[in-house]
This record gives sequence, C-alpha cells and structure tokens, in this order.
Amino acid sequence: MSEQHDTYAKLIALLDERGAVHRIIEHEEQGATEAVSALRGNTLAQAAKCIVVMVKTGKKEKRYVLAVVPGDRRVDLGAVKGLLGGTYAGFATPEVAERLARSVSGTILPFSFDPELELIVDPALLEHEEIFFNAARLDRSLALRTADYVSVAEPRTADIAG
Repeated sequence: MSEQHDTYAKLIALLDERGAVHRIIEHEEQGATEAVSALRGNTLAQAAKCIVVMVKTGKKEKRYVLAVVPGDRRVDLGAVKGLLGGTYAGFATPEVAERLARSVSGTILPFSFDPELELIVDPALLEHEEIFFNAARLDRSLALRTADYVSVAEPRTADIAG
C-alpha cells in the first residue's frame, strides 16, 4: 500500500475511533481547490487549503508549519513568520511538504501526523458547520464536522489567511 493510502487509512481510523461525524466523497482525480470544490459541491470558504510553510527561526534552524486556510483565501506568509518569530517564511519544497504531510501535493490533509509539522488553522475556516478536504488521495475527499475536526486535530488557531 502506498504512503498516501496509509495516510488515508490512518485518518479514517482516527476519525472513526474518535466518533467524528464525516462523509467520504468519491470524485474524479483532482487536487486543485477550486476544481475539487466544484466536484464536491462545497463553497470555497468551506474548503481546507493546506500548505506546508518553512520558517527560518535562526541561522541554521527551520520550523515547518501546516498552514490551513479557507479555499478562497491565501496563506499570509508574513503572518506565519511573525507567529513563529522567524526571519523568513516560504513554501516548503514539494519533496519536504510531501514527506512531512505523508501525502502528495493537492491531497495534503488539515491534520499533522509528524511532530516536525506544526498545525495552524485560520479561524475563518472554522466558522462553517463542515469543512471539506482531499483525504490524502486525489479521488477521495472528506466532509468533516468542524467541531469534530477541532476536537481531533487540536490545531493552533491564528489569523494566517490573506
């Protein structure tokens, strides 16, 4: 089984174990937020856009953040940099992002299963009853009750959407 399917299975098992209310939505393979939202029938504001950000916090020190913002917004790199007291923030390379997120670009979950990856969510995403995201697979998404997401993922929340 590929790492993506392992990550998908791990997420579903975690949600089931915690009794999180969710629906699996199967669709054609798509990773772009706008296109996949149209396939799923959710608004962009309900889509969890997940970006791995690298923040330099010292000469040779880096931290990685899984920044989660509504699909109709962008990650504010300056805000993420400021939160961590960094000197620079930029998008992680695809290789680093996929290794830390344990899934390919376009399918990154709004959950962190890696201690090196700090989860920070913009509160605007959490205003909805449900959030939607690709579930570590291009052909499958989840609709997850927001209250359950917060309870299971335990994200740090901060204004990081531009």
